[in-house]
Amino acid sequence: MGVVINLDEKQTKQPSLDLLVSLVEDDIKAVNKQILARMHSPVAMIPQLAGHIIAAGGKRLRPMLTLAAARMCGYQGERHIALAACVEFIHTATLLHDDVVDESDLRRGNKSANAIWGNKASVLVGDFLFSRSFELMVEDGSLEILKILSNASSVIAEGEVLQLMTSNDTETGEAEYLDVIAAKTAKLFAAACRIGAVVAERPAVEEEALKSFGQNLGIAFQVIDDVLDYSAVQAELGKTIGDDFSEGKITLPVILAFRRGNDEERIFWRRTLEDLDQKDGDLDHALGLMRAHDALNDSVERARHYGSIARDALGIFPECPAKQALLELIEFCIDRPY
Repeated sequence: MGVVINLDEKQTKQPSLDLLVSLVEDDIKAVNKQILARMHSPVAMIPQLAGHIIAAGGKRLRPMLTLAAARMCGYQGERHIALAACVEFIHTATLLHDDVVDESDLRRGNKSANAIWGNKASVLVGDFLFSRSFELMVEDGSLEILKILSNASSVIAEGEVLQLMTSNDTETGEAEYLDVIAAKTAKLFAAACRIGAVVAERPAVEEEALKSFGQNLGIAFQVIDDVLDYSAVQAELGKTIGDDFSEGKITLPVILAFRRGNDEERIFWRRTLEDLDQKDGDLDHALGLMRAHDALNDSVERARHYGSIARDALGIFPECPAKQALLELIEFCIDRPY
C-alpha cells in the first residue's frame, strides 16, 4: 500500500486542465494533424511504432504550453502549430529512448514500444522523430527558435546521461537530483513556453519570463511525478506504483528519507536501490520510512516552491484567459490526484 498525501485540507475544488484544453482546442487539433502527417514514412514500422506511443500518450501538455504562450503574447499567425508539433516530437523521441534505457515494458499502463517492437526499433524511430523535429525547426526559418529547441534537445540528452550516472547511487544529493530533472524535464517545458514569445516577437523580458515559468513548472511537475510513484491514491486509480523503487531510481522522496534515516535504514536503502536486492514487503517498508520522515509531503512542498516561482514569472503579463489557464495549470500539475 502507498501513503495518502493530504496536500491541503481546505481545498474544495480539484484543479483541472479544462480551461487550457478549451482555450487551445482548435489549435491542438491542427497540431495533431501535423503530427500525423509528419509521422508518415514509406518504412511501415516507423508510423506504426511512432503512432503507438503518440496515441497512447498523454495530454499533449508540452505543445499546449507553446500554444497558450503564443496566445498570451497576442500571436495571430500559424507558425506555433508546427512548432508545437515539433515540441511533441522531441518529447516522444525522449520517451522512446527512456523506455529502452529503463528497460520498461509498460508506458502509461500499455505495452511500451520496445516491449512490442524491440529496443533497436524503438531507438531508431526515436531518432526519426528527432530528425522530423529538426525538419520542422528549419522549415520555420527562425534561427532563434532553432537555437532554443536544438539546445533543449542536447540538454535533455545530457540530463538522461546524468540520471544514468546517479541511478542506484544513494549518495546522490538533492542538488544533483534537481540538476537531472532541470535538464531532462524542465528544459523542454521552458523551451516550449519561450518559443511562444519568439513567434509573437515579444520583448526579451517576456521571453525570459516565459522561460522561467516553463523551467520552474517543469521542475514542479517532475517532483510531483516522482511523488506519485509512491501514492496510494494512484494505486486506487489502477496505476502501478513503486516502479521507480524497483528500478533503483534516486528521486527526491528517497533522498529525503535516506538523509533523515538512521544507519539501519540507510543499509536498507543501499540493499534495495544500489544492489537491487529486493524482497516481498520492501516497498511497503520503504513507504513506511518515507512516511516516518515526512519525505513525501516535504517533496510536495518543494514542488509548491517552484510552482510559486512559475506563478510569479507570469506577473508581467496582462490578465487574459491564456494567462489564467497557465496559472491553473500550475495548480493542476502540483495537485494531481494523490
